[in-house]
Amino acid sequence: MSKQKENKVGIITKVSGPLVVAKNMGSVQVYDVVKVSDKMLTGEVIELRGDLASIQVYEETAGIGPGEPVYLTNHVLSAELGPGLIGNIFDGIQRPLEEIYKKDDKVIPAGIEIPSLTREKEWEFIAKVKKGDKVVGGDVFGEVEETKVINHKIMVPPKIKGEIEFIHSGKATNKDIVCKIKDENGKIHELTMVQTWPVRTKRPYKTKLTPKTPMITGQRVIDTLFPIAIGGVAAIPGPFGSGKTVVQHQLAKWSDADIIVYVGCGERGNEMTDVLMEFPEIKDPQTGESLMERTILIANTSNMPVAAREASIYTGITIAEYYRDMGYKVAIMADSTSRWAEALREMSSRLEEMPGEEGYPAYLSSRLAEFYERAGQVKTLGAKEKEGAVTVIGAVSPPGGDTSEPVSQATLRIVKVFWGLSSQLAYRRHFPAIDWLTSYSLYQADMEDHFNSTIHNDWTSLVNEIKLLLQEESNLEEIVRLVGLDALSNEDKTKLLVAQMIREDYLHQNAFDDIDTYSSTNKQYYMMRIILDWYEKAINVLNNNASYELVENSHSRHSISRFKYVIEEDVKKEYEKILNEINKEFNLGGIN
Repeated sequence: MSKQKENKVGIITKVSGPLVVAKNMGSVQVYDVVKVSDKMLTGEVIELRGDLASIQVYEETAGIGPGEPVYLTNHVLSAELGPGLIGNIFDGIQRPLEEIYKKDDKVIPAGIEIPSLTREKEWEFIAKVKKGDKVVGGDVFGEVEETKVINHKIMVPPKIKGEIEFIHSGKATNKDIVCKIKDENGKIHELTMVQTWPVRTKRPYKTKLTPKTPMITGQRVIDTLFPIAIGGVAAIPGPFGSGKTVVQHQLAKWSDADIIVYVGCGERGNEMTDVLMEFPEIKDPQTGESLMERTILIANTSNMPVAAREASIYTGITIAEYYRDMGYKVAIMADSTSRWAEALREMSSRLEEMPGEEGYPAYLSSRLAEFYERAGQVKTLGAKEKEGAVTVIGAVSPPGGDTSEPVSQATLRIVKVFWGLSSQLAYRRHFPAIDWLTSYSLYQADMEDHFNSTIHNDWTSLVNEIKLLLQEESNLEEIVRLVGLDALSNEDKTKLLVAQMIREDYLHQNAFDDIDTYSSTNKQYYMMRIILDWYEKAINVLNNNASYELVENSHSRHSISRFKYVIEEDVKKEYEKILNEINKEFNLGGIN
């Protein structure tokens, strides 16, 4: 306690929920971390007026009042980056919840001090350099097998360069010195396997690249109609109950990113519980191991201190950037940025700042842009060039599903993929409830060459035909509502039939079915192909004077509806079987 008293700088004058105002704070700077009261609650200075400092406290402030001390820590809010991140669950300020649970199984004790990364576990450190080697920031000087599927690359911190004076080999903990580097001034830098990095500062890189490769998610409506690029940014706005969280869970489970960072920001606790229960049980299709072998969870649920919601987003993106710098593809799921914006609004109102639209602070757009702009595909630092990527997918929860509200609008100005969820589709039990008429992807044109060269050369033409049919269905439904179905030609009725097949047999996907929960791009191609083959043959027989009733009652439609439940290994065989069935049915201009 004597050391803490030496760092005492201020005295509390006001407590307003998570906001604490203290005087005698002229020596601190904005974003300095402080400890509030003798409970040593963690807080961060967010405003200075003379010697008065406004502090947002990341813990429950009940039981503290004016006259209590404030202690300076002499550092800013930072994340610990090193072995032990993957498979772990942290709160918004990167406290390890599992370790805290072992100490107290009911609550997070006020002011608890516990390292984010374990200092006891021994890792097998494999040296990748030798004494006398020259290194620069970003170079890998060692590796640790963090999980069965992830090799954790221990890197030289960005601002250090010089000559290796000492390199360890063998077992080491996170507190052991594993490398010594002598810089050009003769100063020796002693490095452990852990770096600390300020969460509000983006990690540096050499060059930002244009995203052109799709991140395959296994979700047909996304991969086919509205793909996201590796290193891209996407938003999932939708009203309550439309399936935002399930879509994000699906992306976390099945996307082909190397590492997933899932941030539960202000969402219900039972949803994070579902993640914790499900992810260890799920077999990763890429590796065959548990999904937690490549997942990091950050939980700041709706019943946890509101101020820590802001920190949780920055903690998550900093961890994602760290793995990006190793050369990994990282996907970060933020669920949801609306709750984060609500925390900004609450703190802004307590600071008595001038409110903007709907009470949100005027800097809402710039803060959102700050977060999303940290996504991207980059060439990393280091003498040996690596490419890494951070893909950001943020859920937005507009009140009543109204996407004209400030958070949705500010997000849409930044992101390049919009997966708009529809309450009408959700009520009809069509999931994922992504509205194909309002959603869009600005990456699609850049990725056409990739799809056409790696899957099939007519992928883009199939996708365009499906989009056109869905758009024409919308137009035809307007006519049907006005004058009835009988007013349509047989060809238009068939368009409605095939659009229904696209919606029900292709775009609808059951997240809880073992087979349908994930579709490879190969399976997606053959599913699109068979539906459009059926449509082409149906139009052909109608042009040869077959009746619409015979087309409508085609048995092959039922076979197509079951195609989604075919296992990946049998897709090509099943496609050929159904195609033969279609050819027999539509033989010589009629149905046999």
